[in-house]
Amino acid sequence: MTETTALAAARPKAASARMPNKNVRPFLEALAGHWPDAKTELVYSDVYTLLVSVVLSAQATDISVNKATGPLFKLAGTPQAMVALGVEGVGRYIRTIGLWQGKARNVVALSEILVAQYGGEVPHDRDALEALPGVGRKTANVVLNVAFGEPTIAVDTHLFRLGNRTGLAPGATVRVVEDQLLKRIPPDMLMHAHHWLILHGRYICKARLPECWRCNAAPWCGLKTKSPPPAVKPPSRKHVAA
Repeated sequence: MTETTALAAARPKAASARMPNKNVRPFLEALAGHWPDAKTELVYSDVYTLLVSVVLSAQATDISVNKATGPLFKLAGTPQAMVALGVEGVGRYIRTIGLWQGKARNVVALSEILVAQYGGEVPHDRDALEALPGVGRKTANVVLNVAFGEPTIAVDTHLFRLGNRTGLAPGATVRVVEDQLLKRIPPDMLMHAHHWLILHGRYICKARLPECWRCNAAPWCGLKTKSPPPAVKPPSRKHVAA
């Protein structure tokens, strides 16, 4: 499944109303209250290992990436060491991650560029980041936000789904959703909104069935038909012989 197909599938079919401007801040405040320590769940030690982790996380879970990068970064935690390890060497550590062959090539190729052009450092520049193999706008946004403290919004499948489902930022493409989020989210909330939304989409506003009954932001959400809590099955009565 391509990233475009995955994002298209993430757009919910359930009808949602555009979230009124007056609801945006209380909606996000509710998420902030539920996820007060929101941050990336990828395990990294510096800007370079963050960049590699985000590249590897495309169409893969953070858990699977962390399991692979733990041993990988012990051996190759710098661009120079990653280049020395080579594509086959990197591949041996990330075979459990989806699309691992292409990702191994990209990780080594981007490491070569970092060594040759940037002295082994990750550039603090969007265009330079997006020019690296395997790095698109979403990955660049994550690095700019997490590593360099910029108020960017990285739209993955969770943010794309929530933008449409909640009515916060409806749009048919990733860029439209991103632009809507940047426009509608209050400036003082932009720095952390990306992580509030990701965690909310990952654990509560899930793709198959949003768990609206335990969502503290539900009163401000634009989803017209909220999911009811699951029915509680009555305890079974075992037949007791007289």
